[in-house]
Amino acid sequence: MKKLEEYVRSIPDFPEEGIIFRDITSILQDKDGLRLAIDSMQDCLKDVEFDVVVGAESRGFIFGMPIAYNLHKPFVPVRKAGKLPCETISRSYDLEYGSATIEMHRDSIQPGQKVVIIDDLIATGGTVEAAAKMVEDLGGIVVKIVFLMELAGLKGREKLTGYDVSSVLCYEGK
Repeated sequence: MKKLEEYVRSIPDFPEEGIIFRDITSILQDKDGLRLAIDSMQDCLKDVEFDVVVGAESRGFIFGMPIAYNLHKPFVPVRKAGKLPCETISRSYDLEYGSATIEMHRDSIQPGQKVVIIDDLIATGGTVEAAAKMVEDLGGIVVKIVFLMELAGLKGREKLTGYDVSSVLCYEGK
């Protein structure tokens, strides 16, 4: 059986010169790669007690939903602003060029619930930091954050200091 990193397609000089883009669609498009990715992320939770899985749009949905299903936990989506129909809370965060806002339903997390956040990638850490702060604003406790892939050169973990963070794959560059 192949290792998970063998399913990742590396594309040099995208989106700009000197960057190696780590493409996970090659994992999603292979039945064994997809199973290995989800199982590997889920393994990061084997000793974690939690109540709810939160996933950030859109790849956090791809990986978070099957983990929630497998472990018989509810799933809470974090979406771009304006996409959720009920009363929401929101957080804005900085991007490389500008800012973005994400939201979650105000009633999605109950005070004291233990929450796991799932996403595909940690780069600068802004999206998941904003998601974690919203969970905490609602009284939830973030007990674990799991990423499929980490781009360590972008130092996103620094924004998540104080959280238990795991990544299945880690690339030293950007």
